[in-house]
This record gives sequence, C-alpha cells and structure tokens, in this order.
Amino acid sequence: MIQRILTVTALLLLAGCGSYDLSVNDRVVYTPRPLFSEYTIADPALASCVQNEIERLNITHASQLRDLNCSDSDVADLSGIEVFTGLSRLILRDNSITSVAPLDKLSLVIELDLRSNQIVDPRPLYDLPALQSLDLRGNGSLTCPGGGALLQLNTLTLPGHCPQR
Repeated sequence: MIQRILTVTALLLLAGCGSYDLSVNDRVVYTPRPLFSEYTIADPALASCVQNEIERLNITHASQLRDLNCSDSDVADLSGIEVFTGLSRLILRDNSITSVAPLDKLSLVIELDLRSNQIVDPRPLYDLPALQSLDLRGNGSLTCPGGGALLQLNTLTLPGHCPQR
C-alpha cells in the first residue's frame, strides 16, 4: 500500500513539474524535453505567433504543432512555416500575405483560411493532398483557379470576382 502511495505521489510530482528538473538526493531523475526551436521564420509576426503556440502547448518537435491561428497578426511572409509538417489546421486571415508557396509542403493540412490577404497565385495549394476546406475570399487580386483545380475540396470559398463552384 505504501509503495502505491509513493508511486502515485511521484507521478503527481512529475506531472506537476513538467518544466522543471526533478532531483532526489541531489541527483537529477527527470529533465523535461526542451521546447522545439530548430526553425527559422523571418517574418517577426509569424515568428511570434508560432513561438507563442510552441510555449503554450509545450511543443518539443515540429510535427506536434497541429493547429495554428495567426489571424490579424500583420503576417506578410510565410517562409519557414514549412518545417511544421504536422499542421492540419492553419488560420491566417486578415494579414498581408502575398505568396502561399511555403504552404506546398504541408501535406497534412485539412483546413486553410487565407481570407483577406493579398494573395495573387493560389497554385501552390492545388496539390495539397489532405486539403478539404479553403477560404480565399477577400483576396482581390487572386488569379481564379481554373479547370479541375481544387475539385477535391469539400469547401472552397473564393473572392467575389471568381466564379463560385
């Protein structure tokens, strides 16, 4: 019985001290994994948004970041986001994004909200295999997808100057 109590106490201590080293008799018995930092994002607004999520969720590997919302954050450049290959939901509305080229490596992204940006060329998004929902409204200079582009989507919202499907 005492062994069970000690085991439960130790587990509770470990869970409660997730960001601290745990020592017994001056010997470190647990050190938390460091937060993920092996990425370079040039855009300061995007870098800040990503760093906040990494800290909030205690992300230790790039693939652990699954959901990212950087709406209305003054993001202009997405370079560096391609490291986060585990992203399945990416919300980037109300920013100043012009190029979506870095997103073409995010093969697991299911939902992508890019409304109210300055995107011109959506072609890098055409071959995202898991993409089901894409919102591009409010991108007034967007080249409208033609032919069979983006037919795999369940939900596609385009700017007013593009024919809706």
